[in-house]
Amino acid sequence: MIEMFSYEFMQRAFIAGVFIAILASLSGTFVVLRRYSLISETLAHSALVGVAVGLVAGYNPLWVAVVVAIASAWLIEYLRSSFELYSDAILAILLSGSLALAVIIVSLGGAFNNSLFSYLFGSILSVSDSDVITIIIFGSISLLFLLLFSKELYFIAYDEEVAKTSGIKVKFLNFLLVTVVAIIIALSIRVVGSLLIGALMVIPTVAALQYRVGFRNTMLISLFFALFSVIFGMSLSYYYSLPSGATIVLSVIVVFVISLIINKK
Repeated sequence: MIEMFSYEFMQRAFIAGVFIAILASLSGTFVVLRRYSLISETLAHSALVGVAVGLVAGYNPLWVAVVVAIASAWLIEYLRSSFELYSDAILAILLSGSLALAVIIVSLGGAFNNSLFSYLFGSILSVSDSDVITIIIFGSISLLFLLLFSKELYFIAYDEEVAKTSGIKVKFLNFLLVTVVAIIIALSIRVVGSLLIGALMVIPTVAALQYRVGFRNTMLISLFFALFSVIFGMSLSYYYSLPSGATIVLSVIVVFVISLIINKK
């Protein structure tokens, strides 16, 4: 176990992975409670469009992914709040459309290579120093907003209409939440991959909800599950040369299944 930390790429991967686990589990709690779980998959596919543009145009794919994911998050929230469209329908349309657009861009640019594969499924080898710095800076800002407005976001998650009548700026906080989620997802694709990051955001919270211990304890349990899954999954990735995203997601699914069995009535 100690041996793998002698490599710089593993040190970078674990720093990024632990930070992502914290961000994904905390933001995922609010997303799941709002029954908005599909937004993580939709924004992950939108971020993939940014990755494709970055690879083809020669820009930093992570930065472009952040910009595109935020733009998609704002579009989703605007359509949801301004038009009489069902949230799941909007998400399904953008999810399939984003993936189709990403495939077209990389096909035209000839960018189907190992680099793209690492963004799809995650790779501990691909995390650079600049990626770690970007994840820490933007992740810290996102975490700060989540902590500052946690009470309001919790209120909105349970009853948006009552929150409005109570004077809470629901529209602003909705845009803030989807923006934070978009940033977290875009930052996570290096380690977990765009096709798998949604699972890390949703499954730890769903597993934690099985214990029925209240909001704060649920968030803490979700955090523990996410951290365990990332650390265990990345260790498997290192020792068996597997995509880190896949090993992380399988780890958290095992945790979910165990939680279901333990709490079975």
